[in-house]
Amino acid sequence: MTSSEDGEELPEVRVAPLVLDVEFTEVEEEGLAPPLNAVDEISTARARRPMDLPASLPTPPGRARVVTVTNQKGGVGKTTTVINIAAQLALRDHRVLVVDSDSQGNCATGLGVDKSRVRTTTRDLILNPETAVGSRHATAVDNLHIIVGDRSLIGLEQEMLRQLGRERRMKEALEPLLPHYDIVLIDTPPSLGLVTINALMASDGVLIPVQTEYFALEGLALLAGTIREVRSLLNQNLGVDGVMLTMHAQTLLNQQVAGELLEAFPDLVVKPAIRRNVRLAEAPSHGIPIHLHDPSSAGGQDYQAIATVLERRWGLT
Repeated sequence: MTSSEDGEELPEVRVAPLVLDVEFTEVEEEGLAPPLNAVDEISTARARRPMDLPASLPTPPGRARVVTVTNQKGGVGKTTTVINIAAQLALRDHRVLVVDSDSQGNCATGLGVDKSRVRTTTRDLILNPETAVGSRHATAVDNLHIIVGDRSLIGLEQEMLRQLGRERRMKEALEPLLPHYDIVLIDTPPSLGLVTINALMASDGVLIPVQTEYFALEGLALLAGTIREVRSLLNQNLGVDGVMLTMHAQTLLNQQVAGELLEAFPDLVVKPAIRRNVRLAEAPSHGIPIHLHDPSSAGGQDYQAIATVLERRWGLT
């Protein structure tokens, strides 16, 4: 016993007993061991789809189909795809409009349009939808028009933050143009910003170029989540028109990635794969698509075949 300052006796503090570790003994129980053929069962199991890409709906009658070409990963061939598919469809007498919503403005260069002489761009189209008719420019290909993108798109999102209905601006702007075209292709920047959301909101379908490498698969997974969000919140009719394999080579890695995509999306992958080709890289420097630069090249043949598949898929035949 101890005494406090006022003389009262306090009980002694007993030392708390130590907690000792309990010793466990492992005992094998019969019947819990995995079956001998467990490895065989796993190896023969069918792979599940890693992501869900909703299929698109048919185009409403009397108006152009609007298709956004997008991938949140850069350098997968979005702009090259837009230029060459648009040109090939225009050469087949379809009325085509390209909307370049990328601040680099490479679609204009690849289609022979001098950006320095352009006064009305995609930025004006989004901020002032009434300028849509006057925003179009002719290209080096008959039946193919373009709304040019440029560096002014960089600060566009900050300006749009103060506007109501900002996700619908491109849809409103394109509406009066749709009866005059068969197909509208929208090129997008490699990011999920307000401009890309505007493009998806205005679209009937999405075309996804995927480079046959593993990093591109991660980008596809991100894009699948974005499409689901846009469908649930903004555009319930949005679907995927196709997945294109780009920059493909006959290497083991490229073949493996292509095989995974074909297994996961057998109905969506558009064949053939676009092979790596020097002529495809040369064509923009001449301001013309591959079909005018070297249609017999590997890139020219691949895009002709892809255009035929998409022409049928989009109901243009």
